[in-house]
Amino acid sequence: MTTELRRLRNYIDGEFRDAVDGRTIEVVNPATGEAYATSPLSGQSDVDAAMAAAAAAFPAWRDTTPSERQKALLKIADAVEARADELVAAESENTGKPLGLTSSEELPPMVDQIRFFAGAARLLEGRSAGEYMEGMTSIIRREPVGVVAQVAPWNYPMMMAVWKFAPAIAAGNTVVLKPSDTTPASTVLLAEIIGEILPKGVFNVVCGDRETGRAMVEHEVPAMASITGSVRAGMQVAESAAKDVKRVHLELGGKAPVVVFEDTDIAKAVEDIAVAGYFNAGQDCTAATRVLVHESIHDEFVAALAKAAADTKTGLPDDEDVLFGPLNNANQLKQVTGFIERLPAHAKVEAGGHRVGDKGYFYAPTVVSGLKQDDEIIQNEVFGPVITVQSFRDEDQAVEYANGVEYALASSVWTKDHARAMRMSKRLDFGCVWINTHIPLVAEMPHGGFKKSGYGKDLSAYGFEDYTRIKHVMTSLG
Repeated sequence: MTTELRRLRNYIDGEFRDAVDGRTIEVVNPATGEAYATSPLSGQSDVDAAMAAAAAAFPAWRDTTPSERQKALLKIADAVEARADELVAAESENTGKPLGLTSSEELPPMVDQIRFFAGAARLLEGRSAGEYMEGMTSIIRREPVGVVAQVAPWNYPMMMAVWKFAPAIAAGNTVVLKPSDTTPASTVLLAEIIGEILPKGVFNVVCGDRETGRAMVEHEVPAMASITGSVRAGMQVAESAAKDVKRVHLELGGKAPVVVFEDTDIAKAVEDIAVAGYFNAGQDCTAATRVLVHESIHDEFVAALAKAAADTKTGLPDDEDVLFGPLNNANQLKQVTGFIERLPAHAKVEAGGHRVGDKGYFYAPTVVSGLKQDDEIIQNEVFGPVITVQSFRDEDQAVEYANGVEYALASSVWTKDHARAMRMSKRLDFGCVWINTHIPLVAEMPHGGFKKSGYGKDLSAYGFEDYTRIKHVMTSLG
């Protein structure tokens, strides 16, 4: 007896639609490994329709007042909050995430972020008008860029959708958003919620695969492309966008160093780092998965971290005792497994290092020690529940190791020495430096990296401004 799969649909110009050619993709629940829905495999015709809808809606939405956009976003935030249980259920089915943690750790920040950008819509600041040439007055206008093509990842499908659409729409742009092919369900539900509030064409959702995303980025209509994803995907987007000089906003991979000095409270650091490393199965670009520990406390720290890993539980979404659920898909399980299988002989697996169960894509909390700076697992993003540990002898070597990767998104420093913390925060080449903590984010502060972690900021007034353009207007006083 087979269960009929739920049918997800694109949301274009205010209505739900199948792909024009009828093609679909099966969507799999990673906690079970079984398909539960089908999603459109959108092609060029679907992308054309969404872009046309967004372009048609742009002039009117651009000309709305900031207060009107604020009111609309506040209504969206209220509606998301009112339908929180539905969204959590959809996200858990998307990702296998624990229901309780998704409800407590993801929904409230999402709502807060929408409300933040609702407020930001009315606070665009610029230089005051003035006379910089005799007989002439200059003013600065900040305007929306136009239609924005946006691609969201599978690790935080709902929250990343918010990070994409909220600032863009607050600034007066219209949006065509593509969720990951493995996690479209919660974004389609968001479209249902948002569609009851925004004018048709302002917010559109096109489901599909990598080729769908490429068609969106290469399309002639969008003035800007925004992606959260892998470095490879970001490079492809930047290359495609360069052909017609589109603006690009990239939030790509990470390999966050966690620098632990000898004066640190080991027990407290281990407790916090384990949570920051294993939350969401380590599928977070800022996850605390690359620990650098002073050599004098290395052995004690590793032993404590291995115990914390052994005490950390992964399991099904309705299990209230689990910290994280499965990896998102079969390919990601293969990638994480491959990193462990290819470990060099000098590496030591202190905890975990294996799949959990034979159903779904669960992987044990893992600690690997004995690693060298040029090892594959140090240089490349694992994106799984794997924490590596290296030792360092002094501050200079800690900085050398921390900065010695191609990623530069986030980092943290653990020490009781305030002066040292300030020195390290200056020397670490990362877009974010936490001190004696790791992973908290707030809507008011920017999130974004350097180097191959991309450019542009999410959240904050900086993230809002990324979705605007600057125009100089000069008028004669004669």
